[in-house]
Amino acid sequence: MNAQLLSILNQLARLDLAAEPALQTHARWLVLDTLGCITAGLRAQPVASLSQAAAAADPGGFRLNPNGGPGLSAAHAAMVLAMAACWDEACEGHAGAHGRPGVAALAALLPMASQLTYGQFLTSFVVGYEVGARMGASLRINKGMHVDGNWPALGAAAAVAHALGLSPEQIAQAVQVAACQLPMSLYLPVRSGDTSRNTYLGHAAQLGQSAALAVASGITAPAGALAEYAQIGLGKPPLPWDDSRGFQLLHAYFKPYAAVRHVHYGALAAHALRLSLDVAKIDRVVLQVYEEATIYCGNRAPQTPLQAQFSLSFGLAAMLRWGRLDPWVYRDPQFQDPLLRALEAKVQVQIDAPWTQQQQRGARVLIDCSDGTRHEHVITAVPGDAQMPFTEPELRDKFLSYCEGSLPAAQAVDWAAQLLHAPLDARPFPFWHSSQEKTPC
Repeated sequence: MNAQLLSILNQLARLDLAAEPALQTHARWLVLDTLGCITAGLRAQPVASLSQAAAAADPGGFRLNPNGGPGLSAAHAAMVLAMAACWDEACEGHAGAHGRPGVAALAALLPMASQLTYGQFLTSFVVGYEVGARMGASLRINKGMHVDGNWPALGAAAAVAHALGLSPEQIAQAVQVAACQLPMSLYLPVRSGDTSRNTYLGHAAQLGQSAALAVASGITAPAGALAEYAQIGLGKPPLPWDDSRGFQLLHAYFKPYAAVRHVHYGALAAHALRLSLDVAKIDRVVLQVYEEATIYCGNRAPQTPLQAQFSLSFGLAAMLRWGRLDPWVYRDPQFQDPLLRALEAKVQVQIDAPWTQQQQRGARVLIDCSDGTRHEHVITAVPGDAQMPFTEPELRDKFLSYCEGSLPAAQAVDWAAQLLHAPLDARPFPFWHSSQEKTPC
């Protein structure tokens, strides 16, 4: 794997984002979308409390609050940023990697943002994403494990090593340093609804930072660490490595809703029906969906936001009740709303055999009401799927909505404009900067 990794890194060493407009645009979109998720996640009380505790225990120069407040060390900033990004389950993903290669890489890089031009930042992010996505596809985890605390650290290591100006050989060494000590993270908290799962990507970002800094300081690692990890840590050889010249980042998907992707199909179908019926008159709801969705998102009567984000019935009911499925839905009092809970209990989930056999994603929602009416809607694609690609205005609107309650509307609009359109030689991160530096203009 090391030779293939080096081949990819040597290709990326020649990357000129100005000559790759589609790649540059998609990278900007990923930065914007992830920062929107971070901004919303920072409002969650556990995330805010961790930020305060970390600033008190290990103060630093990175400030999450653009108007001041306690500073964090780079490592604790990476943890808080990654935790906030995934808190509401609305962040990016990559189907081939079966995970989200961008979150840990971005969280590890952001504490360095004020030292980089936007072009340098985006290029390092692309390098991390390309490595992380390929690692996720090759190092397939075992049953009972969770990807977030695993291979994302390898992409984070590559991203930070590139931002430090290391050579392709040194970047590969940073990835191998991380591979020597990859943790095993459990899927268990997703089932129990405990939020320890949300620390996994932060741990991956921290490991990526430390691996890159170690190599920059002269620490070395064996070239075969990745293959050794696959055999010893996973008990199987890695799957064939994707060494194509195509960019994996272009296959990153965005989520219109704050929930696991499987939940989106039923939620969108419910949204289509909501305005044509009286929610208070609903007697029965049937959700027909492909089998994989029921395996990963079968939680019923969820008692925590994490359980709800993996619940087909909750996502559908929330869309019927509120007409939205975003971070607001997971905050009290709306999370425990009596009508929402009554609707969730009425949902019957059924497996659609043809969709399952054809490996086709989709949802059919059938609703019977007490006034004798019956309503039906079928969805076979949601925004972010190949058939329905996201547009820049849609991503901008999502970002602005996720900033509500954290930023004045005009400030959020300005941030979006900078992240989407700032020149590559600009420094568009004046909102997060070291206390020792002047804010870039």
